[in-house]
Amino acid sequence: MFNYKISSKNMENKIQELTDKIYREGVEKGNEEAQRLIGNAQEEAAKIVEEARKEAEAIVAAAHKKAAETAENTQSELKLFAGQAVNALKSEIATLLNDQVVTAAVKGFVADKEYLNKFIVSLATQWSANESIVISTADADNLKKYFAAKAKALLDKGVTIEKVNGMKALFTISPADGSYKVSFGEEEFENYFKEFLRPQLVEMLF
Repeated sequence: MFNYKISSKNMENKIQELTDKIYREGVEKGNEEAQRLIGNAQEEAAKIVEEARKEAEAIVAAAHKKAAETAENTQSELKLFAGQAVNALKSEIATLLNDQVVTAAVKGFVADKEYLNKFIVSLATQWSANESIVISTADADNLKKYFAAKAKALLDKGVTIEKVNGMKALFTISPADGSYKVSFGEEEFENYFKEFLRPQLVEMLF
């Protein structure tokens, strides 16, 4: 049996070597773990940055798209509004001119007794073709004289002219049985001619 005697100095050296080895291994493992954690953190950070970049790009793209849509909608609305405004202005101009033209024409027509009586004769000719009629007017005497001179055949055929005081209308025409009555006054003539002339006036102006 062999006995080895280890000196205290050698023991201390051995312990120091073992301690140094453990320390180095611990430091190396710590460094490796630290590098691994740093690498993972860098990868995760890169992913987060990339996702944030993509999200930012998506937000910017959506904002551009929304801005473009808003601009397009605004432009369409402005065009629509402008078109409506122009049409409204055209309508107002046409109405104003139509009213002025028709009002002046009707006043001239009504003031011209010869022309008015001629118009009544023309109506009576058409109307009395199928039935006897009664023409009522405040100026019956003048109208009877005109019919007697220009359209006596209508009086002989059964056209009756009667005087009605206080009439608002220029004259009325009704069948002999009085089943209905049609009034002809300045307002009726104006409404008729306004409706008749307006489309032609709009076409002529615009």
